[in-house]
Amino acid sequence: MSNEVTGRCLCGAVKLIAHNHAANVGACHCHMCRRWGGGPLFAIDCGTDVGIDGKENVRVFDSSAWAERGFCKDCGTHLFYRLKESGQYFTPAGLFDEDPCVTFDSQVFIDEKPGYYEFANKTRNLTGKEVFDLYG
Repeated sequence: MSNEVTGRCLCGAVKLIAHNHAANVGACHCHMCRRWGGGPLFAIDCGTDVGIDGKENVRVFDSSAWAERGFCKDCGTHLFYRLKESGQYFTPAGLFDEDPCVTFDSQVFIDEKPGYYEFANKTRNLTGKEVFDLYG
């Protein structure tokens, strides 16, 4: 995990403070992430130590049995994907004010990736089954 970074929604009503974040960014190609954002979700693991200013402007959608997705109620900016059991936040990489200096190193639900895009980066690629086998 690296140093503290801040990010905000488009309208500025919500500010996130990730006190520690992973040094890598991953892409999720699952159907829900692509429907949520119109493409893959590029997310950084920010752990559980995340502060939110403007919580009254955050809406949470219960997207599955294991996770929920947060967004700004005013501008709709995607703020986080949070695991229910651990409280672990995965934050969209583009949300941060400064470049978090991360490396794109993984793709999950690669078996759900549509054929109309392909990334040149060499990454670790996991299918949906492999993700669930690895992380439960």
